[in-house]
Amino acid sequence: MHSSKSLQLLFLLSSILPVACTTTGTGTGYSLNSDVRASFAWQSSGTGTGKLTATLSSGDIYQGSYFQVTRASSVQYLAPLWRGWHRTWRGWRYWDNQPSVAFVTHYTGRVVALLDGPNDNHMRCVFRLRQPARGMAGGGQGKCQLPSGKNIAAKLDAAQ
Repeated sequence: MHSSKSLQLLFLLSSILPVACTTTGTGTGYSLNSDVRASFAWQSSGTGTGKLTATLSSGDIYQGSYFQVTRASSVQYLAPLWRGWHRTWRGWRYWDNQPSVAFVTHYTGRVVALLDGPNDNHMRCVFRLRQPARGMAGGGQGKCQLPSGKNIAAKLDAAQ
């Protein structure tokens, strides 16, 4: 009888825990001359990764996975960031044609993302976290770069 109650409690906890580990949040962004505005929505998986969506004022939507870079991150872990790489992008240190250890060192404590958009275009983002131990839930600021090379200054609000 006692083990039956333990099993029921275990089942209840296992059904609640996946929900408890998921965190969501929002943010905003704009280009230097404010001709492009963006709203961001993210959902963490609780493991330093999650989904990020950027909706631009033009109506274009970019979405994909984000990764929180730590000293322990492997180059293979970050390999999805180079899928759909646009070789004309410039200006971001160590974001070369392929992942490298220098990239991991430089971006430790930050979140990086490559988002898929319309017409097989991509947008890349990097955020410096306010509270890296909390991940995206701690909020942060950074930038995203559109396929045209235009940058969007972005701010992620801390999750409540």
